[in-house]
Amino acid sequence: MAGGFLLEIRRRTQSALLVIRGADLPSAPVDVTVAADRLEVSSGGSCEVAALPTGVRLAPSSCRGLRHLPGDGLHLRMRLSRPPPDAGLGCDCRNRKHDSVFTLRESLKPQRNYVFYCQSCGDIIVKDRKFLRVLPLPSENWSALVEEWCCHPNPFARSTLHPQHADCFLGDTFFLLNSGNKSHVSESPVCCSETGHHASESGSNLKSKENTRVICKRCKTMLGETVSPDTIKYYVTEVIIQPSEGSFTATPRSQFIQSMVAQCLVELSSTKSTFRFTVEGDDGKIYILIWVLNSDTLLVESSGSSSSHSVFALFGDISMPSSGPVGTWNAVKVLYQPCIKSRNKDLADTWENDIGVHPLKFPSETCLELLLILGLSTNSLPPSLRCMNSFQVAFLKM
Repeated sequence: MAGGFLLEIRRRTQSALLVIRGADLPSAPVDVTVAADRLEVSSGGSCEVAALPTGVRLAPSSCRGLRHLPGDGLHLRMRLSRPPPDAGLGCDCRNRKHDSVFTLRESLKPQRNYVFYCQSCGDIIVKDRKFLRVLPLPSENWSALVEEWCCHPNPFARSTLHPQHADCFLGDTFFLLNSGNKSHVSESPVCCSETGHHASESGSNLKSKENTRVICKRCKTMLGETVSPDTIKYYVTEVIIQPSEGSFTATPRSQFIQSMVAQCLVELSSTKSTFRFTVEGDDGKIYILIWVLNSDTLLVESSGSSSSHSVFALFGDISMPSSGPVGTWNAVKVLYQPCIKSRNKDLADTWENDIGVHPLKFPSETCLELLLILGLSTNSLPPSLRCMNSFQVAFLKM
């Protein structure tokens, strides 16, 4: 189609919003035909057809609310004739390239050997690490909860949850490894603690934050930080973990970030029943406020002609289908507010002190990348769908 289309499907309600993109409608009458497996737009003797992905079936008789919004295109609501399959199982998700973006709890198993790669450049960080235990960490405020439940002083006050030689501890956005393992590549170590030469004169007894940063020696990307002399924290947005028998497959950076963040949001919103999140950097600053609107979205996009491609696509052609005119993704629909340069400071302070808001911590550079991804997603939507109340709207594709 000349302007492409956007089909937002809600699995739980089996409903869909169809937006047929087009900045300018022709003067001739436009006929829109919705079939179970395709869309047709005809005008002035020409007809364009877009086939829907396998497993997506519409109920044409349920179409209602056809309207044209200047700058948006044609809007139409309808229902599905049957529930769509999960995009990771049965649907034709051409943009899902490999399985490295599953949650760590699903991908990491005891008694198996794994290789850790830098996501940015593909260099090996840890080679052939075998875990005897893969354990989830308690929530970050577990110590405060213990104090509320105990009638005597906290018995765990002096205890630290640090992994042993063959342990892997999983947090919400990171995992902890014991740095004493000799599985690191010995020929040319690719990660190390970054050394700083500008220690504070007044606070020489305090360890500089820069000295705890773990970086990739090849591309200088921050991978994590040293938590203790024998424990390293790696962020899930910076490292790809694959079985030793597999091979590294490069993933576009923006695709990897939004997929990992989306999965964190889905998991936390389902297990902790919280839908508001602060995205914090390793510098302690809040970069983004995120409110999960729904996590059952199936997003179907057509890029249309090349003239609309740069406007409609997220990050150019990275998130568009690698083959064929239509791409399909599981997606998380979010509302967000940027907090850089003191924007929305009052709201950020309120959320930070709200027990119902869950903090997510990433490297500061990754927080800025995520903010850019959200902004480009917002700009790719029709203008009427970009805002809700005072928040901006975006999709994070998995």
